[in-house]
Amino acid sequence: MATTNHITTKWLGNMTFESNNPSGHTLKMDIAKEDGGDGNGFRPKALMLSSLAGCSGLDVASLIKKMKLEVEEFTIETIANLTDEHPKFYDKVVIEYHFTGKNLDEKKLQRAVDLSIEKYCGVMEMFRQFANLDIKTVFHN
Repeated sequence: MATTNHITTKWLGNMTFESNNPSGHTLKMDIAKEDGGDGNGFRPKALMLSSLAGCSGLDVASLIKKMKLEVEEFTIETIANLTDEHPKFYDKVVIEYHFTGKNLDEKKLQRAVDLSIEKYCGVMEMFRQFANLDIKTVFHN
């Protein structure tokens, strides 16, 4: 049976919206004051980048746990280029996986990243439909 996500997004006035989530949490979206908003929330397009990093990060974190790997710090940097013409969208996205630790198993960590980007991350697959992805793994010993 297909899974359906149903999200309700409600206008709170001016340019602010509140959106619910199956998790039971809500988030606010807004635009900058200089664009006519109140700066009270997340920017919708930037949230897509958080979704991308979060989705892949969860895969990698799960594999770090399964493989019992030692990682002191794990950060994902997502740098996206927005097109000039409307509708503006991300055409190029750089995704950098940064791992810090004294005993990094680089081969296994790279395998975890590869499994996420090639097999598990659905948001990554959605991004592939409209953007050129450049993926890098950086190890900090």
